[in-house]
Amino acid sequence: MGLLSLAIWMPIAFGVTLLAFGRDSQAGAVRWLALVGAIASFAVTLPLISGFQLGTSEMQFVEKAMWFERFNVHYHLGVDGISLWLVPLTAFINVIVVIAGWEVITRKVNQYMAAFLILSGLMIGVFCALDGILFYVFFEATLIPMYLIIGIWGGPNKIYAAFKFFLYTLLGSLLMLIALIYLYVTSGGSFDILTWHKLPLSGSVQTLLFFAFFAAFAVKVPMWPVHTWLPDVHVEAPTGGSAVLAAIMLKLGAYGFLRFSMPIAPDAAREWGMLILVLSLVAVIYVGLVAMVQQDMKKLVAYSSVAHMGFVTLGFFIFNPLGVSGGIVQMIAHGFVSAAMFLCIGVLYDRVHSREIASYGGVVNTMPKFAAFALLFAMANAGLPGTAGFVGEWMVILGAVKFNFWIGLLAASALIFGAAYTLWMFKRVYLGPVTNDDVKGLTDINTREFLMLALLAVAVLYMGIYPKPFTDVMDASVMDLLKHVAVSKLP
Repeated sequence: MGLLSLAIWMPIAFGVTLLAFGRDSQAGAVRWLALVGAIASFAVTLPLISGFQLGTSEMQFVEKAMWFERFNVHYHLGVDGISLWLVPLTAFINVIVVIAGWEVITRKVNQYMAAFLILSGLMIGVFCALDGILFYVFFEATLIPMYLIIGIWGGPNKIYAAFKFFLYTLLGSLLMLIALIYLYVTSGGSFDILTWHKLPLSGSVQTLLFFAFFAAFAVKVPMWPVHTWLPDVHVEAPTGGSAVLAAIMLKLGAYGFLRFSMPIAPDAAREWGMLILVLSLVAVIYVGLVAMVQQDMKKLVAYSSVAHMGFVTLGFFIFNPLGVSGGIVQMIAHGFVSAAMFLCIGVLYDRVHSREIASYGGVVNTMPKFAAFALLFAMANAGLPGTAGFVGEWMVILGAVKFNFWIGLLAASALIFGAAYTLWMFKRVYLGPVTNDDVKGLTDINTREFLMLALLAVAVLYMGIYPKPFTDVMDASVMDLLKHVAVSKLP
């Protein structure tokens, strides 16, 4: 069993083990076992970073074994510079989520922890899969634990939100399955994704494949106008569910563009690139304005996620190294920052049981330690230099200006909107005099909450101050992808 298999199956094995602890009286043992499983699963991903060879775009840590011989389906795993950092990011967020749910979840604790551990393994599987069917199985399987997390531990409208999440993402994926089967037939019976990258496909076929993949990945990102499921789901999901959804699950769609849409249909990607840029700019600007008028903190951060993910797709489809690398960096940075934003909202919700901005005011007076963390994460969400939120957005804006000055200017305007809605929310919730008895009675964060937020704070600052380890890894893979997209694949 190689490192990638361990990274995928270790959290799943721990998750399945937890399901054997059925009674809530065993909750203490369940929490510790879940934490051990999450930390061990994260530790397994660290040798991937230390052992990764720079300067090559080849797949590394490759594992390949026959799975279904009749259909030539392989258990084929590997990572390159594009997918490498997404694996430890997923495992790291899983550790944070286990700590976050430690005291908050009191019923069906074993199922809650198991769902997150299994989900973590499945999402890592998506980032490592190099076989079309294996990718599809992992991609679809991630829906099941998240559906249960929303549907069992969510808010008052949890069933509606869970159904909306499931149906939106499933419908898009069905078109992707048809595309995968077509590629299997065209390639002479191979599900190998890297073989598909070399297929000479006609312009019309590339266009159809591009939009089939677009249907699956645009909903997952989610791009405007298929983003409407996200705010509803975030509002109803438990805090841990929101953190994982924003930090990792949205990245599955963005990653799909880099692994499928662009390399398999490069001519269609160039031809329809402007459409993606327009949709991305609408997400960045219009959805940023929508975020500004939200009264619910979770909704505000959910809309800000759509705007930040707009930067990711914008970076990919300007087809230059700065843009694509910036998009990948933004994916990683958004993972840290969005998880932190949702966990901060969770800390307040656990105490006051309200997400409405109007329910708060002057929190800094009663929770000074917590307010300091919240300020750091708010600044990162607004793209302040020195935080993770700045690096990717800055690279994308520079790449966009190189591509077209006006597109760069429009993208840069998003920094103003991001600062406006984030800091306005911070002002109303944290600053000023204490406005009501709920806030007056608040107690500052305990050791567990401090640890959870401190880990994220270190990640946000480290990536913002020293992004070199993140960008060095992806350079060769990004250059190879752009070289591939620049060459016509028309027969």
